[in-house]
Amino acid sequence: MQTEGIQRITLGSRLVRMARGETVFHNGDISDGFYIVVHGQIKLAFTSHQGMEKVVQLFEPGSSFGEATMFLEKPYLLSSQALVDSVLLHVGKAAVFNEIERNPEFARRMLAGLSMRLHTLVRDVEAYSLHSCTQRVIGYLLRKEQEHCLEKNSLHFQFPANKMTIASLLNISPETFSRILHDLSADGLIRMEGKCVTILDIERLRAY
Repeated sequence: MQTEGIQRITLGSRLVRMARGETVFHNGDISDGFYIVVHGQIKLAFTSHQGMEKVVQLFEPGSSFGEATMFLEKPYLLSSQALVDSVLLHVGKAAVFNEIERNPEFARRMLAGLSMRLHTLVRDVEAYSLHSCTQRVIGYLLRKEQEHCLEKNSLHFQFPANKMTIASLLNISPETFSRILHDLSADGLIRMEGKCVTILDIERLRAY
């Protein structure tokens, strides 16, 4: 993206600071742009009439959310909340639409980002529909495989949220999630220390 384009987008953007637990937007709010996570962590979720929450996605620094609703020019279908103290960059709708008309490359990048998000959602729906609870948990753990390995065939990382949130993301109960982690630990595949996870043998875990 050219410097002039970045400057135009910047003029239509503003920083938003969110305290832990603060809502970015509610279901039914009107969208006037999209967000980029600068610092912190954001969850996207919906709540049933019975008050049960289903986490749809988690967003960490560098990721964006809210683009699809902005383009549809319809109210949000989900709610968004800061899981920790966070800093967001709100990019205004007018700035985005003006830049799309000016810059085809910017438009292609926006489409690529939306396409990747759709691909991720389809993959998640496939997992919820066709995979067992254990397979979903192992699949989630193995997504971290591209991160830094401490030792050959092992991997160490920290859960990005509490177990209840991750369980909701995987569409399983917190009790089932904890039981599966306990079973994997008992079988010598992972080691748990609070929110820190060590995959002791990636190949064995993949074949489990």
